[in-house]
Amino acid sequence: MSQKFDVIICGSGSAGLCAAVWLARHGITCKILEKRSGPMKMGQADGVQCRTVEIFESLGLSEDLLREAYHVLEVAFWASDEDGKLVRMSRAADTMPGLSHQPHVILNQAIINRFFLEDMRRSNGQGVDYGYEVKIVDVGGEITGDESAYPVTVVASRDGKDEVLQAKYVLGCDGAHSQVRRSLGFKMIGDSTDTVWGVMDIYPRTNYPDIRRKATLRSKFGNLIIIPREGGSLVRFYIQLPAGTVVKQVTLDDLHNAARQIFHPYTMDFAETVWWSAYAIGQRLADHFSKDNRIFLTGDACHTHSPKAGQGMNVSLQDGLNIGWKLAAVLQGRAPPTLLKTYNIEREKVAADLIAFDRSWSKLFSSQSDGTNGHTAQYFSEQFIKGGKYTAGLTARYDDSIITSSERSTSSLATGLTVGMRFPSAQVVRFCDARAMQLVRALPADGRWRVVVFAGDVKVVGCAERLEKLATFLSSEGGPVRRFTLPNADIDSFIEPIVVFHGKRVEMEQEQIPEYFWPATGKWGMRDLHKTFVDDESYNSGHGHAYEKYGVDVDEGAVAVVRPDQYVSLITSIDDHEGIGKFFEGFALQP
Repeated sequence: MSQKFDVIICGSGSAGLCAAVWLARHGITCKILEKRSGPMKMGQADGVQCRTVEIFESLGLSEDLLREAYHVLEVAFWASDEDGKLVRMSRAADTMPGLSHQPHVILNQAIINRFFLEDMRRSNGQGVDYGYEVKIVDVGGEITGDESAYPVTVVASRDGKDEVLQAKYVLGCDGAHSQVRRSLGFKMIGDSTDTVWGVMDIYPRTNYPDIRRKATLRSKFGNLIIIPREGGSLVRFYIQLPAGTVVKQVTLDDLHNAARQIFHPYTMDFAETVWWSAYAIGQRLADHFSKDNRIFLTGDACHTHSPKAGQGMNVSLQDGLNIGWKLAAVLQGRAPPTLLKTYNIEREKVAADLIAFDRSWSKLFSSQSDGTNGHTAQYFSEQFIKGGKYTAGLTARYDDSIITSSERSTSSLATGLTVGMRFPSAQVVRFCDARAMQLVRALPADGRWRVVVFAGDVKVVGCAERLEKLATFLSSEGGPVRRFTLPNADIDSFIEPIVVFHGKRVEMEQEQIPEYFWPATGKWGMRDLHKTFVDDESYNSGHGHAYEKYGVDVDEGAVAVVRPDQYVSLITSIDDHEGIGKFFEGFALQP
């Protein structure tokens, strides 16, 4: 008799574990099948972009990440001068100031996976089943529309013995050589170049001054990228190898010798090489990302590219987050299965953008600095800085769907927000305790939708009246909050209101704020005072100028509907009660 599971996850990399973390937090136990004999000990990926750190923050996991990681704050650009000598040409901020309140950091993927594994265990005892080789994944045609059915069959082998498993949904998170993808007959479309790069993690002995700073070296002997690693000593080198190099013939000595040449006249010795590899640059995209809205490919199973832009682990992890929160919503009966179709709408576009960016990025890095192709040292550094917003993970923009509506939005009300993009943070002051904090801290990844109201100055009669009318509508029997909240559940358990005022905090009183924004909730039925913020000067952290950053007029105000993954769904006026109601009617299921 086959075993049945709501979700089977094939692979325990970044995508699989991130999806599993979300599901575990919502009480959904998965079967996670991993080919390896145990947890990853030494990951190849290490770049953690700003957006990924923001995601860890939303999950309450950023403190450990930031404590253990190397923080990338500056990049140095080195090149050969007219005499062929390696010199520093310029320096720049690694991430343009103001893009994110979180930094770009470096931390081994094995450690990041450990954070996820520990969180899963804390949530519901979720673990990984190691030593399983997935052989066949198939979906039955006639019963895919039956939400109570288990139409997906997985055949997996452990210790030479086949096991047959059934699932409602399967995630293929099993990497570039995905057996799930092969079993479905999907193809990877793309190409590889003749350019070969080597990569190694080393403990260097050197007099080169920027060894603990991210740096690019473009010398007459070749190109090299320095990525300092966590711990204060370990460093990663990416080294472009000479034309005609055959990947399978590359040796560690080849990498050591190439690095020594590029660093000349500086000395470079290797106390220890922890790990090394060589690869030809290639970009490939799966021809399909899902099968019958029941099987979904994520991460390297559906997109592969070069590692130099530090995108792989990040985009994979965000694939897992995207499908994870949607699966939880469907399995809990909060949204219809059609919600899962938005995974394809959103992540296929992100993957295509990634491939296009990686092609141009790889071409830039593989260019020579001798002027033969017109790429001077100055041009290279300018292009590197220009690509910073993408490499920080902040350019993803989702197209319209049942959960994203730029067509219904009035974007001019909040010009600093973009429908379909992540909700950026700004410093505000929490009204109940005068604490200066980032607004996104009020939007944790707990499965709830948020209606963020920029209400203006509560002391102005017009602003106060509009807010009162909105509160009355949202909390009314016919409004979206009561219609889509489970019986006997807290009023903020599905849609949480967040209100941001503008003006002098000390001139406001709690009683001026509609009670809907400070509801009685939780085990003790206490008033929740943590939903109200003010764009005002703080005691010790200055002024966040949130209204200015979000482009909201104080007199006009605005409403932003924010998804559980912190992406903006809708921007509209405080008076647009009908528009807010219709948005939630478009996807939410009544209990």
